[in-house]
Amino acid sequence: MAMAVRAACRLAGRTVTSSLSVTHRRAVSLPARTRHISTSTGNNLQFRLDERTAHSSLDLFKKNTAVIYRMLGLDPSHVQDNPERFRDWAVVFGDERISSGRHYWEVTVKKSQEFRLGVAEALMSREDCVGTNSSSWVFGYAQRKWFAMTGNKVVPVTLVGRPDRIGILLDYDAGLLGLVDIEKAKIIHTIKAPFKTPLCPAFGLWDGELLTHSGLQEPEGLK
Repeated sequence: MAMAVRAACRLAGRTVTSSLSVTHRRAVSLPARTRHISTSTGNNLQFRLDERTAHSSLDLFKKNTAVIYRMLGLDPSHVQDNPERFRDWAVVFGDERISSGRHYWEVTVKKSQEFRLGVAEALMSREDCVGTNSSSWVFGYAQRKWFAMTGNKVVPVTLVGRPDRIGILLDYDAGLLGLVDIEKAKIIHTIKAPFKTPLCPAFGLWDGELLTHSGLQEPEGLK
């Protein structure tokens, strides 16, 4: 049974507690030239992190496949202004949109004690943090505990420690997002939702760094 709790996000380097009520923010209105992002419909999804969406405290490296959190970050006024960028939350999206199919990717975690991994609607409001609205579905790690989160409601995830590398499985058509133990080739926890619009891989990071691994075959035996 889902357990509703108060969920903490960090805003501009400090911790902010979000209430359980979900405010429906406006969707992002993208310029016409940025609407025609390729849509992934097959397997072996390959993506990079989209610098246009990255909060100013997040630095992309390794050809935009990895991200590091810097507490001071860049002065937001020195970051190119565009409607796709997260201004308040340390969030970055992948640069591919997913509208069907079954897809798998992995994330290596280094020196981080607080992060979120999952998917979000491509046009999710940039005023929200991933997991706090009904347009994003994530698995998070904070205070040495894992949880699943959407609509600002948190469900504890057990039977998983603090792995250095974790898998994410998305079955768009079945409405399923899974957290995968790659050592055991086992889905630890699933989030079910009726996906209706294009999704992007989504990441939140408040310390350390994350390295993404896409273009992978799904491990055998996952259901």
